[in-house]
Amino acid sequence: MLAQADPDLDDGPRTQKSATTRMCAVSREVRPIDELIRFVVAPTGEVIPDIKRKLPGRGLWVSASRRSVAEAVRRHQFSKGFKRDVRVAPTLPTDTDTLLVRSVTEALAMAAKAGQVVSGFGKVEDALNRNETAALIHASDGAADGIRKLDAIVGQRGEKRGESPVIPVVNVLTSEELDLALGRSNVIHAALLAGPASKTFLSRCQMLVRYRMADDDKTAEAARNSRA
Repeated sequence: MLAQADPDLDDGPRTQKSATTRMCAVSREVRPIDELIRFVVAPTGEVIPDIKRKLPGRGLWVSASRRSVAEAVRRHQFSKGFKRDVRVAPTLPTDTDTLLVRSVTEALAMAAKAGQVVSGFGKVEDALNRNETAALIHASDGAADGIRKLDAIVGQRGEKRGESPVIPVVNVLTSEELDLALGRSNVIHAALLAGPASKTFLSRCQMLVRYRMADDDKTAEAARNSRA
């Protein structure tokens, strides 16, 4: 089979059954696909991230880590893996981060359209007190005081149940990015309500966190635990 002859590449999302694991082209470790990013070659010959794993063509997989993507660029791993001359932007690690952020904001916008997001300190506080919240969202550049007050409510819920807080706290987007996703201005706090769109948002947040911080063993472990 082609996969056996050329293990670095897949055959594309439309020609092969979905796999649960792939080999990282940099580390040569076989890992779950949720911990990897797929890259393809665009018609222009440029290597681009396939964040949603849907782009046509054969794909090469790299661990979801800024350091791993930077190492793949430095070692010319994409030309080696695709076995052809390809164009690789030196900014690929940053470009990948930008696309991951875009995927998170798009997912949040979809959740909002589905009625699964409320924003504003008062509305978020009410949602937390009514136990309706699937996740708490803070702008990464938000004021510490408001963040601390809402986080305290989450902590109190855990204490009442005699366990650690069960509500994920998300702070991967800036206020400007939250504004863009929710179509409002000056969004600092939001509450994610339960629903399919919310699950997609949280999954994409986990990928962004892993990409930025997977080289910190403790953070990578925390990301895995939050998914469980």
